[in-house]
Amino acid sequence: MNRTDMPTDKRYVSRLTRETLALILAGGRGDRLQGLTRWRAKPAVPFGGKFRIIDFPLSNCVNSGVRRIGVLTQYKAHSLLRHLSRGWGFLRSELDEFVEILPASQRIDNEWYAGTADAVYQNIDILRAHAPTYVLLLAGDHIYKMDYGQMIAFHYEQKADMTIGCIEVPVAEASAFGVMSIDETYRIREFAEKPSTPQTLPGRSDLALASMGIYIFNTQFLYEQLIKDRDTPGSSHDFGKDIIPAVIGPHRVVAYPFRNPADDGAAYWRDVGTVDAYYRANMELLAVTPPLDLYDRNWPIWTFQEQVPPAKFVFNDDGRRGHAVDSMVSGGCIISGAQVVQSLLFSNVRVELGSELHGCVVLPNVRIAKGCRIRRAVIDRGCDIGADTIIGFDPKDDEQRFYVSPEGVVLVTPESLGQSRHLVR
Repeated sequence: MNRTDMPTDKRYVSRLTRETLALILAGGRGDRLQGLTRWRAKPAVPFGGKFRIIDFPLSNCVNSGVRRIGVLTQYKAHSLLRHLSRGWGFLRSELDEFVEILPASQRIDNEWYAGTADAVYQNIDILRAHAPTYVLLLAGDHIYKMDYGQMIAFHYEQKADMTIGCIEVPVAEASAFGVMSIDETYRIREFAEKPSTPQTLPGRSDLALASMGIYIFNTQFLYEQLIKDRDTPGSSHDFGKDIIPAVIGPHRVVAYPFRNPADDGAAYWRDVGTVDAYYRANMELLAVTPPLDLYDRNWPIWTFQEQVPPAKFVFNDDGRRGHAVDSMVSGGCIISGAQVVQSLLFSNVRVELGSELHGCVVLPNVRIAKGCRIRRAVIDRGCDIGADTIIGFDPKDDEQRFYVSPEGVVLVTPESLGQSRHLVR
């Protein structure tokens, strides 16, 4: 899609961003991630060696100059709340910068959040107290880099009531998203939430235009639509299912085609909502030139990082050489006479003598005892894998013990190892 008429690629940090309040919807259950969300909300799932998923939309806000942020939480939020309190308290309240936690607290009535629109409606008094000109609504469970300032500028210049961030996706995958069609002025003419037969782009039968779950509203317009939706019998109180279809046509709703900041037009955006998608997105980071550059000093990803010593690789003898190749290894890890290949290790992972990892994503505080062979696995936080364990070589055996994804990725959790975990992590 051509964006030559859109704002310059330079960051648009101005009064528009200062007058914007971001709301991150972070209450999702994330059931498709299986055991990874047994004890934590999906936005709190670790990603990329040292981050949490929610760090990406939060970092996008800070890097874009949007520094008034509310995070709406609900499902198993303790891990998420702890992460936010530890890693996201650096904004300056005296400059009206903040990350506020907005838990489901029955502010309006005796119900919990019943949908994405209801979650915002139940905090409408807080929105009014902050009095933003624009409200930026974000999902808390996607991996991407985006300059929201450019999107806000586009919204302003288009004189839109609502703007939806969108991305081209293969039509075979489009049924998982809201799909839209637009005219030559970017105005959305049709919108269908998760259609069984997605409408394709003109001249491209293989692609559809999908919603990224990123919305900008004029604040007063948002209030009107939330109140109208609240009073509509039978509504599921969801932006994709209810509010967006209702406003297209009567109001000016436009699409903002997405691309990454300073990435030559590349459009990296990942919904890591399944074990396979989560695994693939982590493994992509190991490429020589990964599609998501975590080393971009102009667009840092902020997070809380435990203070740990550097990673250590010990022994250099034949038969017990500790090394890692084509891998990312975080602080606090000890590779002791073991081999790590094409794997991503979070902090405080220990891999002991003679063990071999290939194509693994290992979350924090995992111990892998001597003599193990593991491949194509995601190992959840806190697992203690006993000596000589073999995972990823016999699908039938793996299925007896663990969750195995459609693409053959083995998910190992403490519970699947018979190691009860009653801590929320």
